[in-house]
Amino acid sequence: MQNKPKEKIRMCVVCRGQSDKKTLLRVVKNKEGQIFVDKTGKANGRGAYVCKEKDCYEKLCKQKALNRAFKCDVDISVYQKIGEEIE
Repeated sequence: MQNKPKEKIRMCVVCRGQSDKKTLLRVVKNKEGQIFVDKTGKANGRGAYVCKEKDCYEKLCKQKALNRAFKCDVDISVYQKIGEEIE
């Protein structure tokens, strides 16, 4: 009898909803301090997850949730790239 690999559950930094890793958008801050959208889901660095929904995106920008998650100022261009990915 084989064990099935469990799905990776992650939490959205905005709504705190838990979902499968594959259904969320991953944003990464690497050791060099670069912050970017990780399309592969495997980039090295600190990851933060966001729901791929317009409501969560709007709250993400309004609350500047990535600033809180990464404990630094996140450039507006990062938020814009996330918006492009969600649409």
